[in-house]
Amino acid sequence: MISREDAIAAIGFDGEAALVDKAMKKEYASLSTAQLAEAGLYRAAAASALYSGSEEELALVAAVYNKAAGTTYSVEVIPRLFGVTRPKVNKTLSL
Repeated sequence: MISREDAIAAIGFDGEAALVDKAMKKEYASLSTAQLAEAGLYRAAAASALYSGSEEELALVAAVYNKAAGTTYSVEVIPRLFGVTRPKVNKTLSL
């Protein structure tokens, strides 16, 4: 399984490898889910929350996004909204 840091910076997948934006990883890997969401990095925050397995973190992402966007998305739709899933790959390709 790839690391949380790779998961939040993943920009796609190529076969069995996650494509990781190394500049994003370097800049944002140390931020918490809450910090990512507050910075407006909602996709990265959603990936971080999924990686943690915490329903509370997904709820936090939903709350921060809904407040900023004026929407009412539920926690359950956040992963789909931002196109993230818990990756099932073991390799990364840093770009």
